[in-house]
Amino acid sequence: MTELQEAISAEQVESYLETHPDFFHDHLELLENLSIPHPSGDAISLISKQLEIFRSKHQELENQLSALIEIARENDTAFSRMHELTLAMLEAKTLEQAMNNLDQVLSECFLTDFITLKIISEKQAPVNADIFVAPDDDNLKHFREELTQNQAKCGRPTLAQARFLFGDAALEVKSCAIIPMAFNDLVGLLAIGSRDENRFHYSMGDLFLTQMSEIIGTRLISLLN
Repeated sequence: MTELQEAISAEQVESYLETHPDFFHDHLELLENLSIPHPSGDAISLISKQLEIFRSKHQELENQLSALIEIARENDTAFSRMHELTLAMLEAKTLEQAMNNLDQVLSECFLTDFITLKIISEKQAPVNADIFVAPDDDNLKHFREELTQNQAKCGRPTLAQARFLFGDAALEVKSCAIIPMAFNDLVGLLAIGSRDENRFHYSMGDLFLTQMSEIIGTRLISLLN
């Protein structure tokens, strides 16, 4: 080994290769003899290691693409369901029809088990009178947070909430979405319950739930007036 070769340190080789990443383009023959440590303890060629890295990155990109495609599919499904909900509410000519259509579309399209609507008002209609709740009803204290913040809340309801919303089926409800409706002409609660504890998880976003309340609330205001 010459004095020049002895003088070249590993750090210098590393630095040179970093500043000349295309070095091996003109020295392909060296790749056949180079090997680098592998986590398993065996030595593999540099090309093999590069292929391994490329495959790993490719798999990561594929996973990201699959995740994006799945999100797109979920969004398409959500938009389709919202469209069905909108049509169902527009077709209703009375409050009773609106409740029947709402129950059907939420059960069939949104795959829910329990649906409850509570309108907070002093006035009560002769039909579906159980929908209306007086503003001073003591049960409303259990929903003070939802009504005050006007923000949907998902998760397991308290027993008091479940009993008020779902009556005899309270113990069957393992998760639900409590959706406040706070408009100038209408204040109320829409509750969608499920026997599946993961159906309405607390980490769920509330964008579509908020849009749902706007669609339903707008139509109810029209029907009540």
